[in-house]
Amino acid sequence: MTEIKLGTTFSVSTIVDESNIASTVGSGLLPIFATPMMIAQMEKAASELLAPFLEKGQTSVGIKIDVSHDKASPIGATITTTAKIIAVDRRQVDFEVISKDEKSLIGKGFHSRFIIDSQKFLEKLK
Repeated sequence: MTEIKLGTTFSVSTIVDESNIASTVGSGLLPIFATPMMIAQMEKAASELLAPFLEKGQTSVGIKIDVSHDKASPIGATITTTAKIIAVDRRQVDFEVISKDEKSLIGKGFHSRFIIDSQKFLEKLK
């Protein structure tokens, strides 16, 4: 495994549309960016940030997330989420995650992922 560097960041973006609003995903009734979709984007940013550091056959799984969704974003808004590596403890990697739309910060918090061997993990599920 390549040395995981503290402070490394990675960002992903999406546009709010009918597929990721609260009324579609069942987390509310309004046509605004859904909290579960913001969380999924935070996990995606962290997972994609960590991937280049992993060896063949390894991946990471989310094990903890603690975030707030502080501002609503309407259909058409672009949401950009950035993950930053803030701690590494053997196979656990911790991230600061923030999501913004074009106007302001909409959510923030912390996320932890655990590095696993994909095949061994799947075998344990059988």
